[in-house]
Amino acid sequence: MIARRALPFLAVPALAQTQRPIRMIIPFPPGGATDALARMAAAKIQENLGVTVVADNRAGGNGVVGTMALLQAPTDGLTIMASASIHVMLHRVLRNVPFDPVADMVPIARTARGPLLMVVNPRRPERTVTDVIAAARANPRDWSMATSSLGAAGHLAAIAFNQAAGTDILIVAQRSSAAGLTDVAAGNVALMFDPVLAPLPMVRGGQLRALAVTDAARIDAVPDVPTMAEAGLPGFVFHSWYGIWGARGFPAEMAARINAALQTGMAEPDVAARLAQLAFQPVAESPADFARYIDEDVTRNTALLGRVNFQPEG
Repeated sequence: MIARRALPFLAVPALAQTQRPIRMIIPFPPGGATDALARMAAAKIQENLGVTVVADNRAGGNGVVGTMALLQAPTDGLTIMASASIHVMLHRVLRNVPFDPVADMVPIARTARGPLLMVVNPRRPERTVTDVIAAARANPRDWSMATSSLGAAGHLAAIAFNQAAGTDILIVAQRSSAAGLTDVAAGNVALMFDPVLAPLPMVRGGQLRALAVTDAARIDAVPDVPTMAEAGLPGFVFHSWYGIWGARGFPAEMAARINAALQTGMAEPDVAARLAQLAFQPVAESPADFARYIDEDVTRNTALLGRVNFQPEG
């Protein structure tokens, strides 16, 4: 167990006495934005609470496998889940989800948020969003958009793009961000929206071309890439966000302690600087604020799915 920092309001005698680790389930594979943010959060919980945090990747089923592992674990305050905005939309995009991703969960902390990059295969002649819209309208069968998972921010952004641009580009669900981006780089799929962290190395390496960022302003990670508004779609702003949950019955006192540890830890200058390099911003809000945000997000994105008559799959 690492040395505890001088944060008296985070004192956790029960944890110090038992020295039992916290298990953090990550319902997606290593390498993507969800895993990266989860491990940053795990480090800060461990540092500020003085208890070992063990990351446990349980990928599968759009996050369903990992969530089930959480719900089947004891609600003793020692098992948590780190996931992304996709989690709260699972019952809107998949049939027969064996739990309610809102009602069966305790929101503990939202940790960070970040915009998406719209990327295209660099061998395509289209160099702007306007070019893509014109080409896709003229010949929609030549176009497709990958998404890492149904209900993910990239999937919702792809739906919103078709709606805003007046296009009918096929959206193809992939196994992961890495699989989708690889398909775009290979030319098997034309486009993808994904949190900046995953496509950024491929953009810098020339395997992908970034067309726009889904933020209200340009970002330091790709300063030459225009916003979607600058690219011709005003008001097109999408963020992926990341958080920590417990299963229903998770102790409120422990939720408050983890929340306080993360509000402190994710805002530390070195962490904020690292997040900024990856185009993320730390989020500091109480568990109650997080719960309200989830309600707003689910309402907003359910309406988006309704406008295109999206039918749950599986």
